Amino acid sequence: MYVELFKAFLLGVVEGITEWLPISSTGHMILVEEFIQLNASEAFKEMFFVVIQLGAILAVVLLYFNKLNPFSSWKSRQEKVNTMRIWYKVIVGVVPAAVLGILFDDWLDEHFYNYMTVSIMLIVYGVLFIVIENRNKRKKATINSFSELSYRTAFLIGMFQVLSLIPGTSRSGATILGAIILGTSRYVAAEYSFFLSIPVMFGASALKLVKFGLSFTGTEIAVLLTGMIVAFVVSVIAIRFLMGYIKNNDFKAFGWYRIVLGILVIVYFILIG
Repeated sequence: MYVELFKAFLLGVVEGITEWLPISSTGHMILVEEFIQLNASEAFKEMFFVVIQLGAILAVVLLYFNKLNPFSSWKSRQEKVNTMRIWYKVIVGVVPAAVLGILFDDWLDEHFYNYMTVSIMLIVYGVLFIVIENRNKRKKATINSFSELSYRTAFLIGMFQVLSLIPGTSRSGATILGAIILGTSRYVAAEYSFFLSIPVMFGASALKLVKFGLSFTGTEIAVLLTGMIVAFVVSVIAIRFLMGYIKNNDFKAFGWYRIVLGILVIVYFILIG
């Protein structure tokens, strides 16, 4: 059991780092799974890799609780209204991915959850980050706060999030990239990406739990909780790092990282194949 808990610990670390940085948590999980195999059923493992994301989501809830809480007694009436508007924009942005995710969840897993798709998406979006950041080098953002983010733009960013249904794309990568293309600052793009993840990840986790059922063994509960708790702690660190990093840097470093990782994944699976 202790070995399985250690594996869950390591997987939680990977999840906590890669969920928020635009480098694809799925791509890393596929590679890490080659070396860290949970001694569990395929059904449990499929559920585990989605539900540990709940720990990562709770990090967003903790760090942005005041900003996202419309019922705070410390807020004025106008501040509460502004907070609700953030949530309305999140809901608008979530709709496209939520609808298509429910309809095509199994089909996407069956046809796209493989190393080649993940590798290609890592490389393609890595190149896009570099190209778009170079293009925007002398271009000022037109949306620098949530009050400037229109519902139309929020919906369009949500359409970009649909692209993340293909493994290797990165949910945060797709939404941040789309937001930057549509004129938001990197800071607003990153925060909006975080907020969009809350209903999306809660929904995805609930879907996987319903499919798996609630008949857990004691070991399975311990492994799942370990992964979630570690993912939560590491996510707090990763989110703070990213928000500090983008104050003075662009996303090109992540683009190069994705390209290198994508190539390494292809080479690795070709060599073992």
